Amino acid sequence: MTGFVKAADRRAGEPSRRAVIKGAAGAAALLAAARIALPAGAHAEGAGPEVAGVKLGYIALTDASPLIIAKEKGLFARHGLPDVEVLKQASWGALRDNMVLGGASNGIDGAHILTPLPYLMTSGKVTQNNVPVPMVILARLNLDCQGISVSNAYKDLGVGLDASKLKAAFEARKAAGKEVKVAMTFPGGTHDMWIRYWLAAAGIDPDKDVSTIVVPPAQMVANMKVGTMDAFCVGEPWNEQLVHQGIGFTAATTGELWKRHPEKSLGLRADWVEKNPRAAQALLMAVLEAQQWCDKAENKDEMAAIVGRRQWFNVPVADIIGRIKGDINYGNGRVATGTDLYMKFWAGGAAFPYASHDAWFLTENIRWGKLAADTDVKALIAKVNRADLWREAAKALGVAAADIPAGDSRGPETFFDGKVFDPADPAAYLKSQTIKRLA
Repeated sequence: MTGFVKAADRRAGEPSRRAVIKGAAGAAALLAAARIALPAGAHAEGAGPEVAGVKLGYIALTDASPLIIAKEKGLFARHGLPDVEVLKQASWGALRDNMVLGGASNGIDGAHILTPLPYLMTSGKVTQNNVPVPMVILARLNLDCQGISVSNAYKDLGVGLDASKLKAAFEARKAAGKEVKVAMTFPGGTHDMWIRYWLAAAGIDPDKDVSTIVVPPAQMVANMKVGTMDAFCVGEPWNEQLVHQGIGFTAATTGELWKRHPEKSLGLRADWVEKNPRAAQALLMAVLEAQQWCDKAENKDEMAAIVGRRQWFNVPVADIIGRIKGDINYGNGRVATGTDLYMKFWAGGAAFPYASHDAWFLTENIRWGKLAADTDVKALIAKVNRADLWREAAKALGVAAADIPAGDSRGPETFFDGKVFDPADPAAYLKSQTIKRLA
């Protein structure tokens, strides 16, 4: 297994991709010119998107905020896409199924999505009959701010970032004939990777010592309330809601596992982007503007109020606002305010889809046997990651050159247990892991 691909190393023999890049670059230039000549992002006649809208899916998680804000603030319309639909999905499985259908068949063409999912769909690992559905990632939507929460039944053990105290407790529960269940939101997805990493770092095998189950994000709190699971990993606002309802506690936020880690992405069907390169650029520009808005401290209260509305999350603002500001009540007596664990949408390259980050998710999926050990990580990233289109959109928006990453790697990443992932040598990272399940 080799390291991730650089932009300059993209494989030859892909005329459709080159056509997309050429068309998107031209579209970006036209859009930039239109923004100068026509204020507020209006488009010159003939230079606008090929279509007036697109169907986008989202799950009720705070990191979907850029799509919701782009819709609520009229940013899609401002960039020539007045008919964009942002549609709530019941689960990540339902979102996947609707993406396979596509917008023309009453499904969706893009979404707020778990970063590994476009890769798993492109490789046919999670689709019916293993039929590949080519996808692309246009942007990262956020960094940090997911949570690993545990039932109050284990509240007195002092479980935190170190989960080792759960090992004996889980063994005792199993010895008593009871099943230990740990929930995540989608096999191979971000939450699956976080809770597996956390457990394995403590010597708990996520496949042998516990039963891993799939629960949609919005159903996590209700399921823990009735005792369906012992622990779960999910995004906000569900960890905070759990604490507010006194049902469980947050052992750790994922930003404590890996500081400034990637999370959700803006993913689209590759055929839609190929067919509508100007619309794809307009869509991306609107989302990037929304990310800039979401990242501003002065907008956090309004953002929480908007996404909490009935038509979006139907969640009280109190369950949203604290953690997006870095104020964390863990629910076990520990309270931290003003931390840097808040959700990041823009500053410091938060929105840029680093290929090195995608390489980590693919490597972890290899670690747990969800992808074959001989998976060509470089080739798969070359198909899915479209950081080139991100750069064009950012330039068209007038983003400062210093804020547009020149490379596709953020370099080696260090985790809370001291493990280091060097995207240039994923094999060494895999070798360093004691608990793994290579296919």
